[in-house]
Amino acid sequence: MDLDKELIEQTLSGNNGAFEKIVDKYKGYIFAIILNFIRDYNEAENIAQEVFLQIYISLPEYKLDNFKGWIGRIATNKSIDWKRKKKAKFNEQVMENTEIVVDREGLSEYKTPEDILIEKEKRERVQRICKRIPNIYEDAIIKFYFEEKSYEEIAREEGTTVKTIASRLYRGRNLLREKWREENDETL
Repeated sequence: MDLDKELIEQTLSGNNGAFEKIVDKYKGYIFAIILNFIRDYNEAENIAQEVFLQIYISLPEYKLDNFKGWIGRIATNKSIDWKRKKKAKFNEQVMENTEIVVDREGLSEYKTPEDILIEKEKRERVQRICKRIPNIYEDAIIKFYFEEKSYEEIAREEGTTVKTIASRLYRGRNLLREKWREENDETL
């Protein structure tokens, strides 16, 4: 009986030490596959943990045929899934950034005193108008645009999902635009 089959059977019978031996034996192989897709060491570590968790969960369904190939496919699929999610998130952020209400960076390196004053007045106006929209949207806008926090950071602070934060920012910006127009109409 080969070592892999023996370790698999021991793991399935409840021996966690046997699974640790599988992890030790294949961690370099798994890591190499993941790094081939993802060039970020820290992310690769996270994905490797997901791969070994998936292997552990799926081990009862394994058919004792080409174990190395089987775990290699799991590592490949997890890496591809990660890349898809990353690409979708990037596309979502690009879309969000095209609708920025407040210009965080400015278009040029040099700003005149007038530019700085106008920017300050716009920021103050946006913050004032934010007070007129529901708190849930105001908080998301303030954290994202003024505190420059990522979707992930805001989601963690709010105890919700990234998708929820994206939705709040979208709705918040629409409400902000509406209030901005109303304020413009009042001053004309």
